[in-house]
Amino acid sequence: MNGGRCQACGVSVSRYASDYVCPTCAANNSGGSAVVRASPIVSAIWLWAAPDAAAAIATRDLPTILRAYRRINGLNQIAMADLLGYDKSYVSMIETGRRTITDVASRRHIAARLGLPTHILGVTDIDDAEFHAMLQFGDSTVRLAEIARQAGHAVEAVNELWPLVARLEARAAEGNMERDSLILLAQARVALGVSLGTVLPEERLSSAARWTGQAVKIAAQLGDSTFYAHTLRMHGNELRKADHVGAAVARLTQSLALATTPADQGASLAFLCRAAGELGDRERFDRALFAYRSLLERNTGSGLLFQPFTLREIELRGLLGTGRVVEAGRLVNITVGTPSAPQWHIIERVTTGEVLSAIGESHSAVGAFTEAITAAEQHRLPHQIQRTIRASIKSGMADLVDEAHAALGRTRSLLAIQHGP
Repeated sequence: MNGGRCQACGVSVSRYASDYVCPTCAANNSGGSAVVRASPIVSAIWLWAAPDAAAAIATRDLPTILRAYRRINGLNQIAMADLLGYDKSYVSMIETGRRTITDVASRRHIAARLGLPTHILGVTDIDDAEFHAMLQFGDSTVRLAEIARQAGHAVEAVNELWPLVARLEARAAEGNMERDSLILLAQARVALGVSLGTVLPEERLSSAARWTGQAVKIAAQLGDSTFYAHTLRMHGNELRKADHVGAAVARLTQSLALATTPADQGASLAFLCRAAGELGDRERFDRALFAYRSLLERNTGSGLLFQPFTLREIELRGLLGTGRVVEAGRLVNITVGTPSAPQWHIIERVTTGEVLSAIGESHSAVGAFTEAITAAEQHRLPHQIQRTIRASIKSGMADLVDEAHAALGRTRSLLAIQHGP
C-alpha cells in the first residue's frame, strides 16, 4: 500500500494502488524507473460506469479485457498501443491470443495503464496480509473520499475508492467476508456510487444507482438503522437522478422514517422535495418543504443538504416543477446563505437560470447558465451541463446551446466516457 502522489502527474494516489502512479499514468518504462505521462483519461470511471465492463473483468482474461476497454472508451488498436506503450501489432497479438503475457511486471504495467486492480490480472493475492492491513485504513479512505467529493473533487474520490471497492468485491466473490469487511464494503459501495453520480453524464447515471443499491442490500442486514437510513437516502437520490423518481420517493420516505438526527432528517427531506417536485406532486412537495423549513428553524443547519442555501434551491426547483412559476419568480432574486460545496453553487445556478428563463428574464438567465457551464466544466460535472443544454434549448438560446455542447464535449473527452458501439 502506497498513498502519496503520482510520480508522473502529481495527483494523489490511493494507498491501495500497487505503484506510485495514478490510474492514468504508466507504471514504469523498460528501464524500471522513469514514469511517462499517460493519456488524459480517468481510467477508474470506465471500470464502474460501463455495464459491460464488469462482465469482461469477471473473466480475468486479458484479451477480453483489452477489447472491452477499447470498445467502452472508443479507442482503436493504435490508440490502445499508445496508451500501453506497445506497438499496434503487439496489442493485436495479445487481443487475439497469439501472444500471452505471463510476467508480473508486464501485467502490473497493463493494470496501471487501464486503471485495473492488479489482482484482476493475477498479480496479487487477495487473501494476503495486505488485505487485513487495508481494512485498518478503509474507513479513513471512505471518509477522505467523501470530503474530496464534497469539495468538488469527485473524480479524485472515484480514483481513491475504486481500488478499495475492487479488493472488497473480490473478497466477497470468494465468500470470505467478516462483518467488519461487509460494513466497509457497504460504506465504500455507497460512497463510490454517489461519487460516480456526481461525475457521470445522465445516460450513465443508472450505474451510480446500481452501486448505491448494492450498498442498501448489505445495510439492510447489518442492524444499524442510522447507516441503513443513509444508504436509502443516497440510493433514493441516485434513483431520482437516473429518472426512476417513483422508486426514489419510496426509498426516501423509508429513509426519513428511520432518520433520528435533524441533519439526517433534513437531508432526507431535501431529496424528497426534489423527487416530489420532479413528479409534479404539489401536495407531497409542499408537505416535505414545510417539514424541512420547520426543522431548519428549530435547529442549526449543518452539512450539504440541511442549510438555508439548499432550502432556497430545492424550493425554487420544486415550485417550477409543480407549475408555480410566478411564486418561483418572486423567490429567485432573494439570496440566502452560501453554498456549502462547489457543486451546489452549480446546481443553484442552473436552477436559477431555469426560473429566470421561465419568467422571461432571458438576459439574466444566460448569465446564470454561463456561470453554471463554466463551473461545471471546471469540476467535471457533465450532467449539470446537460441540464443547462435542455433549459437553453427550451428557451431558444442557440448560442448558449452551442457553448454548452462544446463544454460537454471537452468534459467527456477528459473523463473518457464514450458511448459503446
